[in-house]
Amino acid sequence: MAAPVPPFTHDTAVQKVRLAEDGWNSRDPARVSLVYTPDSEWRNRAEFVHGRAQIVEFLTRKWAKELDYRLIKELWAFTGDRIAVRFAYEWHDDSNNWYRSYGNENWEFGSDGLMHHRYACINDMPMKEAYRKFHWPLGRRPDDHPSLSDLGL
Repeated sequence: MAAPVPPFTHDTAVQKVRLAEDGWNSRDPARVSLVYTPDSEWRNRAEFVHGRAQIVEFLTRKWAKELDYRLIKELWAFTGDRIAVRFAYEWHDDSNNWYRSYGNENWEFGSDGLMHHRYACINDMPMKEAYRKFHWPLGRRPDDHPSLSDLGL
């Protein structure tokens, strides 16, 4: 099946969000970069990223620091060529300090379905490992795993 392209419907927006979640849960920077335009512009926290090469560099650094990364994304809103999502991910650092990171993203797509703008706001909450809620094996979140709303997040 072809990846969804704008203008988005509710169903294609939900599909686009899940495909993004699946890609990020692969923790494969090169694979993830291919869903963005070659000249994509990002703001991620206070960092500005320009183009696929910098996306790969950014994600390589990110996943070297954020170990055992597991992410859930959820559609917040959509219209035409834009999608807004909220997300949470769990990870730990190399000292086994655990975090749940919460945030939202605004995405804008070209007619080919590639994202050309991504704006992300993220907050990290330290937590005890016992408070983790994302326990699936590394990789794609199983279809029967609760969503953010189901988990009360």
